[in-house]
Amino acid sequence: YSSAVQKFSQTLQSFQFDFIGDTLTDDEINIAESFKEFAELLHEVELERSMMVQNASDLLIKPLENFRKEQIGFTKERKKKFEKDGEKFYSMLDRHLHLSSKKKESQLQEADLQVDKERHNFFESSLEYVYQIQEVQESKKFSIVEPVLAFLHSLFTYNNLTVELTQDFLPYKQQLQLSLQNTRNHFSSTREELEDLKKRMKEAPLTCKLPGQPTIEGYLYTQEKWALGISWVKYYCQYEKEAKTLRMTPMDQKPGAKQGTLDLTLKSCVRRKTDSIDKRFCFDIETNERSGTITLQALSEANRRLWMEAMDGKEPVSAANPALLFETVELNEVGFKFVRKCINAVETKGITTEGIYRTVGSNIQVQKLLNAFFDPKCPGDVDLQSGDWDIKTITSSLKFYLRNLSEPVMTYKLHKELVLAAKSENLDYRLGAIHALVYKLPDKNREMLELLIQHLVNICEHSRENLMSPSNMGVIFGPTLMRAQEDTVAAMMNIKFQNIVVEILIEHFGKIYSGPPEDTTAPPVPPPRVAARRHKPITISKRPLRERPVFFGASVEESGADRHGQTPNGSSSVGTEAPKPLHRSRLPTPRPGGDEPGRPPIEGRPDPRAEVEMGKMVARLQDGGAKPASKAANGVVASPALRTSTLQARRPAPRPGIYGREGEYDGVPKPRSHGDKPVITRPPVRPPDPPCRTPVPPRLEQRPDLIAGTAEEMPSSV
Repeated sequence: YSSAVQKFSQTLQSFQFDFIGDTLTDDEINIAESFKEFAELLHEVELERSMMVQNASDLLIKPLENFRKEQIGFTKERKKKFEKDGEKFYSMLDRHLHLSSKKKESQLQEADLQVDKERHNFFESSLEYVYQIQEVQESKKFSIVEPVLAFLHSLFTYNNLTVELTQDFLPYKQQLQLSLQNTRNHFSSTREELEDLKKRMKEAPLTCKLPGQPTIEGYLYTQEKWALGISWVKYYCQYEKEAKTLRMTPMDQKPGAKQGTLDLTLKSCVRRKTDSIDKRFCFDIETNERSGTITLQALSEANRRLWMEAMDGKEPVSAANPALLFETVELNEVGFKFVRKCINAVETKGITTEGIYRTVGSNIQVQKLLNAFFDPKCPGDVDLQSGDWDIKTITSSLKFYLRNLSEPVMTYKLHKELVLAAKSENLDYRLGAIHALVYKLPDKNREMLELLIQHLVNICEHSRENLMSPSNMGVIFGPTLMRAQEDTVAAMMNIKFQNIVVEILIEHFGKIYSGPPEDTTAPPVPPPRVAARRHKPITISKRPLRERPVFFGASVEESGADRHGQTPNGSSSVGTEAPKPLHRSRLPTPRPGGDEPGRPPIEGRPDPRAEVEMGKMVARLQDGGAKPASKAANGVVASPALRTSTLQARRPAPRPGIYGREGEYDGVPKPRSHGDKPVITRPPVRPPDPPCRTPVPPRLEQRPDLIAGTAEEMPSSV
């Protein structure tokens, strides 16, 4: 299982997302980096799992095997020696008892000396054997329990890691879910626009209209009158809307003819009525260079509409079409009145409506409201506060009006610059550029934009009730307030950046509309690549690596210095606010000198002495477990020197130590502070950490007055 997880982690680490477009949004950057964060998380978990398995061998199995081989094996050797010496002594004693008293005195004395020597050897073997049995019986009480205790500590350290990683993962998960939801909303919005574009492209003729430029070009037939009659000449025409210039290149060059390219300046364009000419798809133009009208014939009805749209063509006066009443509208006084009435109605009776502006009203009701309000006979004579119009109809009518303006509120001219500003990685430049571009809008456009954004800010202030955040409002009003002049797939892919522009306007409304920037002539220049405030992908919050006390036998001062200023999980606590996409937090540098002696431990942190004692215990286990004790001259067993060997040498970077929080795990004994007096209690079912209580020798139980002073000075070996 661990091997499979590690392979999966490697796959996630090497996976690369492919994105369409030249720039990623902040949410797409977070999503692109998410698999690497997942891979690091899985790798860390499996690394800790391998450490736990290694600890099972180093802290539990090997010390128990060493105790069995060295202590119990040594006792068995003592037993064999005792039995051998005993057999030798009793056999010699039997032979000695069968000696005849008639032997010489010297022989009898020599036999007595040999018996005394064997008796001494036998007694010595007996004492060593009995002493060894007593030593094994006594030492196994701690030599067997200590490895199990150390292994359980390692096991719970691994299990505690999952709790700590969960706390690190939750803020990241929430932020990533928000990025995923925003990206899904952008996708839905873009998909709808692309479906409309696909439908329009299927219905529209294949004309050569250059993307991104207000230019149209293609073939047109021109009516030319000759002395012998009328002929139609084919031209390749190019029209530039801003300059109103029409270039006509003849395609049917006759031999000897001196026709060349014509450059004309357009004055007007009017559709030709079908009953006035025997040709279809015709329209008339007037130019400065020629007197009278020029009649042109397009390739189809749809092609004629495109040419007339580019040339701002008009319908014949006598053929007003009532169906075209609301095809296009202008940003005029009636439009401002309509927008203000819609905003007032929404904020009065529907600002807390769930999904406001997202839910769509009936098309029939929307057309009815618009036709009534924009009726040329009595424009604006509609009461939106009455019960005849529901909130969905009003909001849908407002969006329909803004979408059908002849030019969007944020204008075609500034569209490209606004999208480029939203694509910037630098957050300060992004805001500054949009701020400057807002004040480049025409006065009436800027006034309308301020009116709408103020309304959207009011809507977002009730997001708990209506569930509409600035990001959601950006998805709805991005394509409404901004659109490219040409309908292309590339323009559709920029809709997500249009949404970001509107989202920035909502979130920074107060700053942007507090006044123009200092220099409104041009947007601010992007700062160099070393800019401080730049969007960075969100990461899983991880604490700086710190050494585990279970693996170290360092001094109290060093241990205290390493942990100074850290919370129980090594990172700042996570609040209830929405997580921000920041890098991993860095903690303040520990104060030199560590914890002051005699100062009680900080709440939620273990006692440094407990860490030292646990480190010593593990060091003994790692140094070979319980070795045969070396006897001093007085017969007292001398303890071997403790070394601070660690398991950390086997891994490249140690994981921070993990401690339980206040009240988090019931039943786990807490370390006492320096001022607390030791309490003599019977051992609980689950043994507490050995260093957390200083044992009191039995002889002190009769002298309570000495317990408080002696226990603190007592060495850990007692």
